[in-house]
Amino acid sequence: MNMKLLSLPCRYTFSRHLYSSCSVKDVLNTQSEGCKKKLKGWARAMRKMKNNIFVDLDDGSTHRHLQIVVPKNKIPDSLTYGCSFEAEGVLVKNPNNQLELVAESINVHGSCIIEDGYPFGPRKTYHPEYVRQHLHIRPRTATFSSLLRIRDKLSTAVRNRFSEDNFIEINAPVLSSNDCEGAGEVFAVKPDSNDLIKEMISKDQSSMEAFFNGQTYLTVSGQLHLECMARALTNVYSLGPTFRAENSKSRLHLSEFYMIEAEQAFIDNIEDLLSSIEKTTSTVVKQLLEQSGDEIDHYRKAIGASIDNDPLNMVNVPYEIISYQKACDILEKENCFKNEMIRGKPLAKEHELFLVKYNGQKPIFVIDWPKDLKPFYAKSIPNNESLVYAVDLLCPNVGELCGGSVREDNYDVLKEKLSSVGLEDKLNWYLELRQFGNVPTAGFGIGFERFLQVLLDVQNIKDTIAFPRWPHNCKM
Repeated sequence: MNMKLLSLPCRYTFSRHLYSSCSVKDVLNTQSEGCKKKLKGWARAMRKMKNNIFVDLDDGSTHRHLQIVVPKNKIPDSLTYGCSFEAEGVLVKNPNNQLELVAESINVHGSCIIEDGYPFGPRKTYHPEYVRQHLHIRPRTATFSSLLRIRDKLSTAVRNRFSEDNFIEINAPVLSSNDCEGAGEVFAVKPDSNDLIKEMISKDQSSMEAFFNGQTYLTVSGQLHLECMARALTNVYSLGPTFRAENSKSRLHLSEFYMIEAEQAFIDNIEDLLSSIEKTTSTVVKQLLEQSGDEIDHYRKAIGASIDNDPLNMVNVPYEIISYQKACDILEKENCFKNEMIRGKPLAKEHELFLVKYNGQKPIFVIDWPKDLKPFYAKSIPNNESLVYAVDLLCPNVGELCGGSVREDNYDVLKEKLSSVGLEDKLNWYLELRQFGNVPTAGFGIGFERFLQVLLDVQNIKDTIAFPRWPHNCKM
């Protein structure tokens, strides 16, 4: 033991712990009036009065700020809007019965001089497109920091939902040798070093095949890998990044985004699949509203969210179910779309949104799709081989939020389907899953960022993720 420490006077230890560190969220939730506290964060607003300056402290833990009362004789010159600082003092209730900290000491960590190029001024609002141009500073804006907190809680709620039903989380690979649906929307991967490629390349190989002895891509979905896992662990899911090489700059598309994907063994019918999807969305939203309702209300109010798009609509089950053919019947009666609705063709986004509106701005399942509109792995309906057990969940603001299907579990049928799309050799392992100890499986995928768009009424998907990537844009 260090005897020097024992010889220190008692006041050393006392002064060190005189002010206990805590977050703004903890202070406001516990209402610990009279306590000595140390808080650290950023100055979001300042108001000068005769004898004091009032500073709104934001530490990122909540959308609420804690007012710091700083006597004029204790104000550092560098205490300005946007600076980072530390305040020590006593918590008191002001005449409005609101908690505030009367500072006994102030220490500025990092100054902020707006005139030197800081992009966000005090008491000003900016269009999301302008804010998006400053990705490295965007989290300091009140609206986007709120979004990030909600995003964090959403991922926790997703994991809680699956954990409660004994799903096993799988870390699906980001690097993959397949593009899942064979649509060709993949980013190819190879080393950046030409010297390394020359060192590793074999005869008759291209540079794209040198490192892994075959073409490798950034994943477009973890589904096929989850199908492997479901045949050993029964119920599995993943929450991770996926990538799509599409030349789309729409408000609903990103080149990198996150997917909630689940796969369950021993499901051979569409009804059980719909039930699983419905339980996932409803329980996740319910938990999110219970734990972060105040934050969600703050965010939706800040962006002017539509009251017609009520998150509670995701909680209220069961959802309406219609067939693809019934959806076409509804759309044909309307017949006033920019994109003509053609029976047997995919639904356009405006068709999807119309169906949601037709359903009172509530989620709606569309099932029993023509087999030509869905991937090779969707199982055909036994009494109608032209249709497959597939589903899209349509929701306000985004249209399709979730897609899923019962997977084709018949070895011979799947082999023929793979051959017809030229994937029999590449996905031989996928076919082999149906050969040994096979079981029927079903699964679905939910776009994480689109989920946020539905819940919060965010118009542009680029404002639901910290560092959005889209064609011609990959900053930082």
